[in-house]
Amino acid sequence: MAPSFDTSNSLFDFVVKKGNGVKGLVDSGIQKVPDRYVQPSFERIGKLVVGSYENSSPIDLSKLDGPDHDQVVEAIVRASETLGFFQVVNHGVPVDLLDSLKDAAHQFFAQPPESKAVFLKGISPSPLVKYGTSFAPDKEKALEWKDYVSMVYTNDSEALEHWPKDCKEMALDYMKSSIKMVRRLLEILFGYLGVEVDDSRVESLLGLKMVNMNFYPACPNPELTVGVGRHSDMGTFTVLLQDGIGGLHVKVENDTVEGQKEDWLEIPPCPGALVINVGDALQILSNGRYKSAEHRVRTTNKQSRVSIPIFTVPRPTEKIGPLPQLVERDGVAHYKEVIFEDYMNNFFGKAHQGKKSLDFAKIN
Repeated sequence: MAPSFDTSNSLFDFVVKKGNGVKGLVDSGIQKVPDRYVQPSFERIGKLVVGSYENSSPIDLSKLDGPDHDQVVEAIVRASETLGFFQVVNHGVPVDLLDSLKDAAHQFFAQPPESKAVFLKGISPSPLVKYGTSFAPDKEKALEWKDYVSMVYTNDSEALEHWPKDCKEMALDYMKSSIKMVRRLLEILFGYLGVEVDDSRVESLLGLKMVNMNFYPACPNPELTVGVGRHSDMGTFTVLLQDGIGGLHVKVENDTVEGQKEDWLEIPPCPGALVINVGDALQILSNGRYKSAEHRVRTTNKQSRVSIPIFTVPRPTEKIGPLPQLVERDGVAHYKEVIFEDYMNNFFGKAHQGKKSLDFAKIN
């Protein structure tokens, strides 16, 4: 019999404070979504207003080294200027590694709650590893249907010492091979704008790296919940490995009037592909030319889902603002210069609110 949560606080203690997570809730035998997870109607994910992203093929990065180089650059730029999302294949990350990493994620979350709870915030033996649930549970009116483990990269030796033992080697290989691709993408986008950024600045813009493993348990009432609420990522680029189930939705930027229906696309899983999305930092640096993507994740009642993002984020001490060459060319700066640690603190200090995190740096 499923446990009875007499109050919202008892559920919060079970899921968040004791580290049982959403998976523990599902494993307890619940038959319906608890009220604490029921989203307001305007945040629920119904049928898409527009079609899926299937008509746009993944970008083949191997063609950057051939006669189709210019067309590939154009595709990367066009996607970054509009949707802020694109998929890539032949990216340099071994496909068998990606498959093994998805299996490792399932194995991590299949562990007993007490094995995962050792990484809870305030308990974890290392500040580099944090296990948790939802995004900002202390600040959310409705919790998100997601558990996660986050691994911060400082160097190889600390990653191998502190990251969870069942996935640390694979997660490290995944991150290191992906970063080569990310550097090239950043160079392409800056180059297209006619801006030269030296190697040390590029390293600073990608200086903080985090690998997350996200777990979305099968949900008895997916129409009432979200796996992740609407948000944009705070960093420079995000690299995302999806499994075959799908559920990633991206908002189509337009001039939607408040109260009207919004347009969203689903980014379908593509075997061997990685999803790339532009983050807030790159939108600020490009003075708004490249768009950080507002996105969210739906739940499903069919089977549990995993996703594994790599967040490449400027160093906390880095000053982020529109590149001077672009301000001179555009005649106006759309964002002020901010110390990125301040931007991060603002981002993590609130529940997900679409792209409102960018307001922190906007010049009104």
